[in-house]
Amino acid sequence: MVVVERISGRSYETEILPVTREDYKSITKARFWFNWREEKEYDVFKIRIKETNEILGLISLKNHKRESRTEIKLIAVSNENTGKNKKYEHIAGNLITFACIRALDFYGNWASVSLIPKTKLIQHYIEKYHMHPTGKHLFLDIVGIMKLINKYNHD
Repeated sequence: MVVVERISGRSYETEILPVTREDYKSITKARFWFNWREEKEYDVFKIRIKETNEILGLISLKNHKRESRTEIKLIAVSNENTGKNKKYEHIAGNLITFACIRALDFYGNWASVSLIPKTKLIQHYIEKYHMHPTGKHLFLDIVGIMKLINKYNHD
């Protein structure tokens, strides 16, 4: 997966890794919008450009075996990578795609991914990531999962 520098158009390969105890020292609410220490009970991952230590975004995931579903409990892109003046594109798309890949690994063709979005982001997730509203959740079935993987995963 890659992120694209908005100004230059240059692509950088990324890696998504588990967040370590050391990482939590640099993951501040001011930069990532939430208190990520509260997510430690879930699987928490960071995205960074390969061979750098700068965390660009975070995602926490919870698996629901009985439902063949991976839930995105929380997702955030660093504050310098949001809005019209963001530095890099595709951070959130890569993180959501990572959740899709993990769901496939766990559940195969029965995989699904869901999240409960903030109200102001519902339409964004529907339009950009083709998620379907299902009650308070937005949802990706196997077709949506494969579309995101084909779009973002170039490994």
